[in-house]
Amino acid sequence: MKRLLEGINPDSKPRANGCEDCLKTGGWWLHLRRCAECGYIGCCDSSPGQHAAEHVEVTGHPVVASFEPLQNWFYDYRTKKVLRGPRLIAPRWRPETQPAPGPEGKVPPNWESLLHDVA
Repeated sequence: MKRLLEGINPDSKPRANGCEDCLKTGGWWLHLRRCAECGYIGCCDSSPGQHAAEHVEVTGHPVVASFEPLQNWFYDYRTKKVLRGPRLIAPRWRPETQPAPGPEGKVPPNWESLLHDVA
């Protein structure tokens, strides 16, 4: 297992195509984040569940990568900074056929009013 930066394991595979916890509970997300250490897929801090941040707190895995198409950035929860990182094992992003917010059929009509403000 190679690590170029602490908290990033480029060989870990994504564990799902959507937020693992939202899929279990019937929830929905705005955007997806991929744990750069273990491949867990969680929802972003603006999403109702904020499962990516919860995963960071529970596991101590500090870095996430965007799991949105064509976004190549990483975010380090320790420093609260966006950073560049290595190429991750495919798939790098959620399926482009999957909508954001998603998953299809679970997003309420008033979804925008349910988002967290993380300015």
